[in-house]
Order: sequence, then C-alpha cells, then structure tokens
Amino acid sequence: MLDVRRLRLLAEFAAQGTVAATADALRLTGSAVSQQLAALEKEVGVQLLLKRGRTLHLTPAGRRLIDHAHVVLGNLAAAESDLAALRRGERGSVRIAAFPSVARTLIPRLWPDPQTEPAAHAPSLHLVEHEPHAAETALQKREVDVAVTHAYSLLPRPLPPGCEQRALFDEPVHLVLHPADAALHGLSAGAPADLSRFADAHWLLPGPDTACHEMTRRACGAAGFVPRPVAVANDFTVLAALAARRAGVTLIPRLALPEASPDLSVHTLRTPVHRSVQALYHAGTGQHPGIRDVLDRLTGAAGLAAAGPERGA
Repeated sequence: MLDVRRLRLLAEFAAQGTVAATADALRLTGSAVSQQLAALEKEVGVQLLLKRGRTLHLTPAGRRLIDHAHVVLGNLAAAESDLAALRRGERGSVRIAAFPSVARTLIPRLWPDPQTEPAAHAPSLHLVEHEPHAAETALQKREVDVAVTHAYSLLPRPLPPGCEQRALFDEPVHLVLHPADAALHGLSAGAPADLSRFADAHWLLPGPDTACHEMTRRACGAAGFVPRPVAVANDFTVLAALAARRAGVTLIPRLALPEASPDLSVHTLRTPVHRSVQALYHAGTGQHPGIRDVLDRLTGAAGLAAAGPERGA
C-alpha cells in the first residue's frame, strides 16, 4: 500500500522543483527528502525520478503518480476539513478565494437566505479575497478548497496541475469614459468603440500586478498603440470615478461596471475582449458534499448575474 506521507512529499517535490526547496518547504533535511523519495520508488516498483546533472526530474511514471497523488491528497484534505467541522458541530467547512468583483457580487449569494434556508443545511463558508494568481497559489498550497479565477481572451490561463474547473460565465469588457469625451471621439451612445481612435487618450489602468493591467495593454497593443496612463489603481470603482471626472478612459469587465451614471458612457468593443470566470478545485473533490454545494450555488449565482441588467448602460 502506498504511503500517503511519501505521496505528499512527491507532490511537494513536483511543486518546488528541487530537493533543497522541498526540504525547506517541509522543514526536513535534503537527505531525508532523498531517502523518502527513494523509498517511494522502491514501494511502487517503477522509476519515478531521473537524475540529470545534479538535479532530479520526474519520469512519465512519476508525473502519472503525481496526478493520482493530487486526487488522493485532495480527498484527504476534504475529509480532514469535514471531520474538523463536525467536531465543531458544523455541517462542513469550505474555504473560498475569489477576486474582488466576484467577491462583491457573487460570493455573498453563497450564504443561505436566513428567511428561507436554515444555516444548518449549508456548509460553513470562509472567504479570502485574492487576484487569480494568488487564488491559484492558495489552492495549490491547500489553503483554500475553491478558487474563483478569471482569464481574458487576450490572456488565457492554463489549468493548474491537479485541478479541475467548473465554468461559470463569460462577460464582455467595456470601454468606459465621460460622455463628453465619447462625443469628442465621435462615439455615439451605445455604439461599439474602436480602440485605435483612443491612442492619444489619457488612460486609467488597473494595477501592474493584475491580469486586468496586462489585458488593457494587450487590447491597446492589438489596436496599434501603447496606452499612456495618468492613473493606476486596482479598484475598478476608482477608475470609473476618475473617468466620470474626465480624467481619462478605461476598460472594465461587465461585472465590475458601476451603477448607471449620467457621467459615464459605456461601450462594447468593436474588436471584442471577453473575460471568462471559473471555479477551480482539487481533482477528485468536486463530489465532496460541501464543495459540490458551493459549486452549485456559484453556478446559480452566476446565472442570476448573467441575467441581470447591464450596469452603466
């Protein structure tokens, strides 16, 4: 029978890439890590690691075992979380990471309606707000059970190893600016915007550590120019408020649009850019009762959000 502790060590080696980094992460010595990996190889009866120079690399058999290890460790983590919740008298506990606009609009709908749903019938929920990269990191470190992330059509994100996903919705990205600025660029209300006509505009950009920043730069690059920022902020409401004061123009996904305002003109793009939103979870944990409940509630909340009125229009 496979030793779960050695499987966990192999999974950590795959994530860290070296024996030394694995040893640091697990607070072991390098020789202890090497001995346990050698013992696992002997246990399974096939070569899992291949030495090239001074470094070890996973063989195809090693990568295959890693895939199984992610499922096994994910199920164990879910079981441990469930049992801990039961000891506290709860039905189960699910930890969620989500980016700001989803954390604001969708995640609150995961909590039971106190008027119609007894709280005892739902898992205990814990939320942490993270941008997609940080959410994926937290998921891989098993700090959370579900990570709600996004990817832009101009900036796709690969599925992290050992994870599965449930697609939630796709949404368009809009150009947002003051109506007077829209008129100066010959852009009538509700008309699609040609970004190439805004090469000389002042731009309001998301923070450089966000995917939204890179999306804006790529969208403008595809239109033939580099955006000239006059403001940088991670919060889309800040960018929209600046646009309402005629400070510049910005790109905002539909879910993050502010409420309709006479000081904002909102336009789809003539060359569309879309943002896809998905929930990631460890392979094999999607049928865990608490996680399945959260995924189903997320799907329902996403459907309501997609059917809701267009903000800012």
